Amino acid sequence: MNLALYLTVVLIWGTTWIAIAMQRGPVAAPVSIFWRFALASSCLWLILVLSRTLKRLNRRDHLFCLLQGCCVFGFNFYCLYTAAAYISSGLESVIFSMAVLFNALNARFFFGQPLKPQIIGAALLGGCGILALFWRELCATSLSTTLPLGVGLCLLGAYGFSLGNMISTRHQRRGLDTLSTNAWAMLYGALVMGLIALLRGERFMPELNLRYLGALSYLAIFGSVIAFGAYFKLVGRIGASQAAYSSLLIPLVALTVSTVCEGYVWHPNAVAGLAMILAGNLVMFARPGRGVGAAE
Repeated sequence: MNLALYLTVVLIWGTTWIAIAMQRGPVAAPVSIFWRFALASSCLWLILVLSRTLKRLNRRDHLFCLLQGCCVFGFNFYCLYTAAAYISSGLESVIFSMAVLFNALNARFFFGQPLKPQIIGAALLGGCGILALFWRELCATSLSTTLPLGVGLCLLGAYGFSLGNMISTRHQRRGLDTLSTNAWAMLYGALVMGLIALLRGERFMPELNLRYLGALSYLAIFGSVIAFGAYFKLVGRIGASQAAYSSLLIPLVALTVSTVCEGYVWHPNAVAGLAMILAGNLVMFARPGRGVGAAE
């Protein structure tokens, strides 16, 4: 069962990046995000209501669900959808894996958890990895502002996702039901993105073609409802640290898909950069005094 859940998370989240790229076009990013999480929250709400497992929350918990929705199901995806216009989906997933490092820093800031001794090494590996990953582009004489913008948006999205994880940690410490808080957070995230789209005067009509609607359905049902459900179930079975090892394999899946679908070319510097970023993530999960592969 654990292996099935693990593979579900890796394969689904490793392929959602190309689905995000497939939604690029005339539909504005806030509108695409609105439809994604409106559909996802509707499905999750239906499941919880029919199974009678939806838990009530107080006003303060609803406020934190609103913040979680903005961080995890709203603005971070706004950054990622926008960045998809500047860099490939596979590279987005690699940069987004830096959320592991942001989690450690935010846990220290918000909960006073001590920083692991290896965090400096992980940060250096991650930073050098991103530099190596885009070395060819950085050395190009015609370098424009789009590449730094794409990388910056991915990092900003990863940090927003990390903030959402801190709110989820707060929920769990209070003993709140994860699926119930996710259902509310998805709903709030969809409403906030819908409000932004409305204020900007965007059209809410999605593209009525197989490419867009197929990507939307995959992101909502598989990427949001099923993958999040599998991930949190895995966390409950084997612990958060071991479940987080999925972040080591998701970029590999995403880059493989990007190679096939987007023509991503593997240069030596890209291979070295990917290796350093994944090594940095692996270092984050190691216990001091034990092998790098030791999980907490």
